[in-house]
Amino acid sequence: MRTLRASQIGWILAALVLSLCVAVLTGRIVERRARAELIASMTADARLRQVLLASEIARFRLLPLALADDRDVIGAVDGSAGARGALDRKLEALASATGASVIYVVDRSGVSIAASNWRSDASFVGRDYRFRRYYRDAVRNGSATQFALGTVSHRPGLYLSRRTRGGGVVVVKLEFDRIEREWRAAGGITFVTDASGVILISSRPAWRFAATGPIPAARAAAVRADTGTAKLQPSPFVVRGDVIRVGGELAPRERVTTSPDEAGWRVHLAMAQPRTIGGVVRAAQAAAALITLALLSLAWALRERARRSALRTSELEAAVADRTRLLRAEIEERAAAEARAADLREGLRQANRLAALGQITASVAHETAQPVAAIRNYAAAARQLLDRGDAASVHDNLIAIARLTERIGAVTAELRGFARKGSGTIGPVSLAGIVEGARLILKERLSQVTLELPEIGPDLLVLGGRVRLEQVLVNLLQNAIEALATHPDPRIAILLSIEAELVTIAVADNGPGIATEVADRMFTPFVTSRPNGLGLGLVIAQDIMTDLGGSLRLVPSERGARFELTLRRVP
Repeated sequence: MRTLRASQIGWILAALVLSLCVAVLTGRIVERRARAELIASMTADARLRQVLLASEIARFRLLPLALADDRDVIGAVDGSAGARGALDRKLEALASATGASVIYVVDRSGVSIAASNWRSDASFVGRDYRFRRYYRDAVRNGSATQFALGTVSHRPGLYLSRRTRGGGVVVVKLEFDRIEREWRAAGGITFVTDASGVILISSRPAWRFAATGPIPAARAAAVRADTGTAKLQPSPFVVRGDVIRVGGELAPRERVTTSPDEAGWRVHLAMAQPRTIGGVVRAAQAAAALITLALLSLAWALRERARRSALRTSELEAAVADRTRLLRAEIEERAAAEARAADLREGLRQANRLAALGQITASVAHETAQPVAAIRNYAAAARQLLDRGDAASVHDNLIAIARLTERIGAVTAELRGFARKGSGTIGPVSLAGIVEGARLILKERLSQVTLELPEIGPDLLVLGGRVRLEQVLVNLLQNAIEALATHPDPRIAILLSIEAELVTIAVADNGPGIATEVADRMFTPFVTSRPNGLGLGLVIAQDIMTDLGGSLRLVPSERGARFELTLRRVP
C-alpha cells in the first residue's frame, strides 16, 4: 500500500511538473506570437502614418513654387502699394482654400510686406525675418525648409520658403494639429523625431521639443537656435530594451520606428499590449495544466486568435483602402499641378525668346536698313531708265530689287518663327536649318566676331522642335558674344560630332571662360556671372533639351567656354 501510494504520488508529481513545464512553455510561445503580430500591425500602421505625413507636406510644397512667379508677388516685392493690398487678399483666400496656417511674402530687406493673416492683431506684416534660416537659405539657394516655433503665434510648424524674381521670398507655414488629432483618435502614442532625436510632432502636444536621447551640448544648442525653443525638454519616456515606459503608466508600451525620410524624420508608434494577450496566456497555461481539457482549450485559443487576426486584418485592409483612395486623389491633384507647372515653364521659355528678340531688334533694324535703302535707289534708277526707254536695264533693276526683298523676307520670317510659342511637337528637323535660322536671327551680332561653321549636309536630321532648338542655340551664341564683348580677337566655333544614334553640337569661344564658383551651379535658377543677367537662359535651355530627349552640359576647356548639345539622330 505504501509502495502504491508512493508510486501514485510520484506519477502525480511528475504529471504536475510536466503540466507546469508545458504551461510555462505554451504561455511563452503564445505571448511571443501575440507580440510579433502586434509589432507587425504597429509597423504597418507607422509606415502608413509616415506616408500620409509625407503626402501632406508634399501637397504644400507646390504653393511657394507657384507663388514665386505670381505677378502680384513680384509687384509687391518691387514696391507697388496696390499690388501689396491685392496680395494680402489673395494670400488670405489661398490660405483658407488650402488649409495652410499662414502664407506671407518677405521683401529684399527681410521685412514681411504681405500676409494671409493681415486682418489679425498678430499679423506678420511689417515684421523682420532676416534672422530666420528659411529666409537666408531661400535667398542664397532658391528654396528652404525649417521646422521651428513661431515668434508671433508661438506655435510650432514647418516653414516652406521659395525665392521670387526680384529677390523676395514666399513662405508657407504648415501646422500639424489636424494630423495630431487623427493620431490621437487612432490610438497609441505617435510622435515624429528629427535627425537629432528631438520630437517635433506628437499626438501628445506636451512632448514637443523633447529629446529622446542624449544630445551633445553643441548639437543641442544648434537645435534650440534652429527651432527657436528656449530649451529642450527631457525624454518623456524611459527605454527598456524593445519597450518604453512612459512616466505615470504602470505597464510598458511596445514601440516601432520607421526608417528616416530625406529630411531625417522618423515616425514612432508606441502602444500598450492588449489585455486579451494576458488572458490568452493564462488560458493556455490552464489548458496545459489540465490535460483533459488541453486539446479543447488549445482549439479555442487558436480559433479566438484566428478571429482576432481576421478582424485586425479586415480593419487594416479597410484603413489601407481608405488611405489609398486619399492618396489617389492627392496623386490626381499633383498631376494637375504638374500640368500647370509645365504650362508655366513653356510661358517662361516664350518670355525668354521675347526677351532675346528685344536684344536682337537693333540687329534686325541694321540688317534690313541697307536692303531697304538699296531698293529705294534701284526703284529711283528704274524710273529714270524707263523714261529713257531702257527696258533691259529696268529689268535688271527689278531682278536686284526682288533679291533684296527675299533677303529681308528670310530675316523677318525667321524672326517671326522664333517669336511664336512652341507647339511642343517633337519630330525630325534639319540640323542645317536650325543652325542657319540661328545665324539669320543673330546675323548682325555675329558680324562682330569670327564664326567658324562645320559642313552640315541637308539630309542630317535630329529629333526635336525647330523653334525650341533655335532658342537653345541662340541662347548659347548670345552668351558667347557677350563674353567676347571686350576681347581683342573674338572667335566662336560651332563644332559637329556625328555618331550612329547621336549628334553632338559644341559652341566654343576663346573668351575668359566661366569662374569655378559659377560653373558648379551654372544650371541652377538665378545663377549668373553677368550684372544684368537673370540666370534663367541656361536653365530654360537645359529644360528644353531634357524635354527633347537630349542633354546640355558645360564641358571643361583649356580656354574660353564650351557647351555641348546632344541630340538623337534620325536615320
